[in-house]
Amino acid sequence: MHALDYASEAKDIFVLPDSVLQIKRLIDDDASGMDDIANVINFDPALTVQILKIANSALYKFPNKIETVSKAIQIIGTNSVYDLVVAFSICRTFEELDSTVIDLERFWENAVCCALLCKYFAERKKLREPERIFVSGLLHNVGELVMIRFNPDIAKKCAQINENETPLDLQLKLLGGASYADIGSTLVQMWGIPESIITPIRNQHFSQHQAEDVEQQIMQLSYILALDNCNPEIYSGHANLEVELYEKLGLEDSDLDVALSHVGMQSLSVLAMFNPAAASVM
Repeated sequence: MHALDYASEAKDIFVLPDSVLQIKRLIDDDASGMDDIANVINFDPALTVQILKIANSALYKFPNKIETVSKAIQIIGTNSVYDLVVAFSICRTFEELDSTVIDLERFWENAVCCALLCKYFAERKKLREPERIFVSGLLHNVGELVMIRFNPDIAKKCAQINENETPLDLQLKLLGGASYADIGSTLVQMWGIPESIITPIRNQHFSQHQAEDVEQQIMQLSYILALDNCNPEIYSGHANLEVELYEKLGLEDSDLDVALSHVGMQSLSVLAMFNPAAASVM
């Protein structure tokens, strides 16, 4: 099967909630306001709870407790709230997967690590709406979840990384030249998610794509740092890191350790919000 085929089948099975589509329509409608968006979120109790948890989490560190969705939208911003709704909804969409195929706990640890690194570097570069690249980081490997559902044997083989073979090496070999980035970005595009979220997912591998903007540079660096950081027994130090990945962003080697330390302090609380298994018991 081609990446497009996997994505097409996944689109028919993994369906985003109507609230995501409704919020997108409201954002695109100049006649709509924050209250309209808040009303849509409030009709989904799980989504309401999650948005309030995120707004009051270490991701934002607001001095006062945010108690309503309307206040969250006012402070975080309409587009940023939509991005977070997308992130939570997509994570929740994949909550019913066979946990024996791969280590799903490590999968979500890696996803959250990549997302937090993306947000950290975006804030350091003073990018507007860093939540968008956070979502790209969180969803960067969603193609693996598709593979768990449709071809668990290949998913198992692709997960058998070693010091000589990266995830991308195995994916290209076992998927006929395609990667999880191809599958995931195609699926997210089919869902109608904004291109600004899709493109960093599609171009996350620096060995395949020349980064065209700072968001893609951030994604490519964050992907490698998260890969090495979440698999220390396989990749010691920054085993897969190329110097140019951080130099292009005006960073030094010492900045990477600061970033990883910062992310480490946030990861457990953020993981609890976006890991579907954790969310189902909260």
